[in-house]
Amino acid sequence: MLKFSPANVKIQALKAVPVLAKFLEGKRKVYSLDLISGYSCPHAHECLSKVIVTNGKKSIKDGANTQFRCFSASQEVIFPAVYNNRKHNFDTLKKADFAGMVKLLSDSMPQNLGVCRIHVAGDFFNQNYLDAWIEIARQNPTRLFYAYTKSLNFWIKRKNSIPENFVLTASHGGRLDDMIASEGLRSAKVVYSEDEAASAGLEIDHTDEHAANPETAQKSFALMIHGIQPKGGKASSAIKLLKKNGVKFSYGPKSKEV
Repeated sequence: MLKFSPANVKIQALKAVPVLAKFLEGKRKVYSLDLISGYSCPHAHECLSKVIVTNGKKSIKDGANTQFRCFSASQEVIFPAVYNNRKHNFDTLKKADFAGMVKLLSDSMPQNLGVCRIHVAGDFFNQNYLDAWIEIARQNPTRLFYAYTKSLNFWIKRKNSIPENFVLTASHGGRLDDMIASEGLRSAKVVYSEDEAASAGLEIDHTDEHAANPETAQKSFALMIHGIQPKGGKASSAIKLLKKNGVKFSYGPKSKEV
């Protein structure tokens, strides 16, 4: 069985969004299904980070082109249960074919799931895996599924067959970024300040309201830099300035932001 995670403070905020209320009626809740960072992200580039285990000790290894560290990889170093759950999910899914993935996702999904954030950590690691989620969305029209992804090649192959209750956002900073413009994909860009977002004409999504909302599925937006960043880099300096100016960019040490 796969391990779905209960919503954190940020994702719980979706319950307050009117257009999403129908997916969260009664006792339905928000969950996520996560995979181990980096290893499950075939097209990560500017945010590529992985947990390396040496003699039982975990550390972060950034990619050669990393500009801002993947926050979820930092979580996996700090919290053993988080690392173990995500690794279990990835190891289990990558052994399955399309039909096996659909069955795993369906059988493991909590009965009271109303909204599912696919991948607080991880990404669609092959075509069968994305297709399995598309099939899950088709089988569950009263539930909402949403995800950020850099696996744009898999998305493009199914661009015209995505159900309305499956909302995708292209995440800037991957090896296939050129597809965002050429294919007209809605996207999210990590910014280092409110001014940077304003200059680009992008609203900042602090609650996943933009990411999850089917009614704004064509509107791009920004995400504020967050997580533990390498010392001395641009991202680290930006976070120091955000803290100094009291700008919202984090939801606590155990939160699962984008």
